[in-house]
Formats: sequence, C-alpha cells, structure tokens
Amino acid sequence: MTVGAWPLNVPVLTDGVVTLRAHTPADLDRMNEMANDPDMARWTAVPVPNPRSATEKYAMELVPHGWDSETSRCWAIEYEGRYVGNVDIRGKGALADIGYALHPDARGRSLAVDAARLAIDFAFVEAGKEVVVWRSHVGHVASLRVAHTLGFRLHGTQPDALLERGKVLDAWTGSLRFGDAPVPRTPWLASTLTTERLTLRPLVTADVPRIVEACADPSTGHFLNLPSPYREADALWYVHDSWWQAAVGHHETWAIADGDDRLLGTIRLLALDDPAGGLGELGYWTHPDARGKGVMTEACRAVVEHAFDPDGLDRRRLSLVAAEGNTASRRIADALGFTQYGTEHGTARLADGTLTDHHLYERLR
Repeated sequence: MTVGAWPLNVPVLTDGVVTLRAHTPADLDRMNEMANDPDMARWTAVPVPNPRSATEKYAMELVPHGWDSETSRCWAIEYEGRYVGNVDIRGKGALADIGYALHPDARGRSLAVDAARLAIDFAFVEAGKEVVVWRSHVGHVASLRVAHTLGFRLHGTQPDALLERGKVLDAWTGSLRFGDAPVPRTPWLASTLTTERLTLRPLVTADVPRIVEACADPSTGHFLNLPSPYREADALWYVHDSWWQAAVGHHETWAIADGDDRLLGTIRLLALDDPAGGLGELGYWTHPDARGKGVMTEACRAVVEHAFDPDGLDRRRLSLVAAEGNTASRRIADALGFTQYGTEHGTARLADGTLTDHHLYERLR
C-alpha cells in the first residue's frame, strides 16, 4: 500500500490496480450516473431521484467534512484513469463500519474487493481502528461476496439494523478485527451440475414465482410443514437464505432447472460444516408439474455423486429423513442406494398438526 498527499488531507492509496483518492469535479457526472442506477436505489440509502446538485453537495461538501471531522473517510475509487465508485470507513474511535459502491460499468471485476482492502488496511494501520463492521440489506448478494472474500466473520441477520428513506430494514452483518487474515473463512458453496436433462444451479430471485407455486401446493406443504399461506416473501427468504448458507459454508442449495431454465424443484445438502467432517444431509422437494417424471431422482443422483467425489464436497456419509406416508421421498431414497437404518417415532409434525414417524436413511461412500 502506498500513501501520499492529496488536497483536503485525503491520503492516496493504491495497490497498482485501483487508486483511492479525493473526489474531484471531474468525477461528478459518473458519480451522478451511479447514484441514479436502479441497483443503487435498491441497495443503498442514496436519495431517489438524485439530481446532480445532490451529488455535487455530497462529493464537494459532505465528504470533505467527514474527513475534517474524522467521522467518515470516503475515497473515490479510480481504475484505468477514471472514477468507478466510492469506498468509505465511517465512525470515530476503535469501531468503524465500511461501505462501498461501484459504477455499473465497473462491476464484476473484483474492484470493490481491491478498494475495500486498501481502505481497511488504512483503517487498521493509520486510523487506529480495532474492528471494521460490515452491514448490508438482506439479499444484497454482491455485497456479501465482497465481505466473504475479504475474510469478514459473517454473523447473520440483525433485525431492525438499517434505517433508509424512513424504512427500518433487517441487515446481514459481519466484522473484521485487526490482525484477522484477509481471506475467505469458508468456501462459498455454489456449484453448477448437469445431467442429461437438467441443470442444477444456485437459486436466483427469478425462481420466486415457481417456488411459491410449489410450496403453496398442499402436498408439498403437508410433509414440509411450510408457512400457510405460502407467500412471495417466504420464497424470497428461502432464496436469500440459500445465498447466506452458501457463504458461511453451512448448506448448498441447487435449483433444478430444465432446458428453458424453469425451476422444477430444489435440493439442499445440509450440515456441511459439521465438526465431525465428511457428513451431509439431503433434503428436496419437486414442483407439482415435474412429479412422476424421474426428475428428482436424476437430480439427486448428480448431487450424491458430487457430494462423494473427493474433488467435489468429499463427503463420507450422507443421510436423509422421510416422513411416514411420504412414499415418493422414500422411493427416491431407495433408488439412490440409501439404506434405512432406523425410525424416530412421533418426530415428524405434518401441516395438519399431527405427528408421525421419521424414517432415517444413510449412504456411505
């Protein structure tokens, strides 16, 4: 990291790829384009709409005031000679939080990671910070990927943590301490698998309507004991949770998609962070219009092979549970070579409130 002088006492930092520097009037047009980007409106507290005068006030008045008062250290990010975004370290004392944003044409190149790493190094080495905190809207997977790559401890969802445009929001949270290794703490579990007919990929928000259709189906809800009625918010939570669990290395979730990328069901491999190592638990459901066609058996077979593959998840034992009466699920377990090794009596609560048995299956590598 190189540090140099700049007007307004803003240090210049560079890693040879990106440069952090003070904002200049030449940045304002691109700053205003970024401020009016739909993703900025969706994921940040930037005023909407954002006139150029607001951008100018922010860059030329509010940012310098933050540096002068040491309440916010905000840099312009420069890449290949032009402005591409902002990164800032906010807060006095030993505790700070971080924010970062990129112009739409600069995304997808890891520039936010490079810029944030420079800012965090400055926060720890030059500004005397002990902890840098990361917070983001739940569902902002791009921000989560940056925090994951930088080695933040990912804590979970904090209710009522953000106030933006008068609305209180939940937040994903994480923290990084001085001395922590700046590398991911866990692998991001998001592989793509293919079979003769199917693609197994991470869930996306476009899957939400099909998730609602499947999980609102009475036969799906009967054995899974899902919220009733099952709404779009429930499906969106499921998608967002799949991303979070992938980032922290707990579970991997696949959407089963046909040739038109239409969701046919999901498979989740749970307990991948089990301290014993080498274990996993399989769970799945099928959209009503894909049942009876061998879709889930074909998809699960690909997941089981990936799970046992030393170059895949390198599991040594997989388990699954199927409720009494869930004949379809038990047939899939048999087709995949799982062996029933026991029954737990009265542990499966169905949607109607009754209790039935859970049948326990396992397969060893």
